[in-house]
Amino acid sequence: MIKLIKKGWSEHLQAYKDHVIDQAVTILQAGHDIRCMFTTPKLLESLALRLESMGTTIRKMGITGIFSGGTEFTPQWNRFAHEELLDGAYMTPTYGNTLMGLAASAPSGPHNNYKIAYYAPQPRAVDRSGRLRRSGQSRRATAQTGRVKLTTLTKEFFMPGFLERDEGEREPPCDKFPWDGISGVRPYRAFAATTTVGVY
Repeated sequence: MIKLIKKGWSEHLQAYKDHVIDQAVTILQAGHDIRCMFTTPKLLESLALRLESMGTTIRKMGITGIFSGGTEFTPQWNRFAHEELLDGAYMTPTYGNTLMGLAASAPSGPHNNYKIAYYAPQPRAVDRSGRLRRSGQSRRATAQTGRVKLTTLTKEFFMPGFLERDEGEREPPCDKFPWDGISGVRPYRAFAATTTVGVY
């Protein structure tokens, strides 16, 4: 997809997106017991609109939970999805990759103006310089901007200091996640102009 975007092949890009939606609709109609899906905001919107044109919804097709993410997942889009696309299906914004796993958002909805604050799967925090720290170390003020730098430590895997291509603001712990998180995720400003964000 990124190559198609860089080459400006919008017709090819749309054809591929249509193909992905065709596959999703075929799978959803095949009678499988599929209740959860991972998708990007633009594919979720395309799928919801396709299903609507068929007289159904994501929820009516059996989907009860959705993980969706990307830097285009903003509070405004989050509200739009909840009000116009989901028909009652639960969706959580997610952030991550295969090295860190998925960071889910704290509960988001009308109560907090659909704000998205991601919390890593294990206690970690981002300080204002972008360095990750284990929870329990002294905390600096929240709402500082920095580049996302992850350290993954599980029983099976250790990856120290992995720099993401994103930046954001540090968020304080919440009831569901008693460690620091990050909000306002967007391409890191030092090379944002050269970063191609997928529209798939």
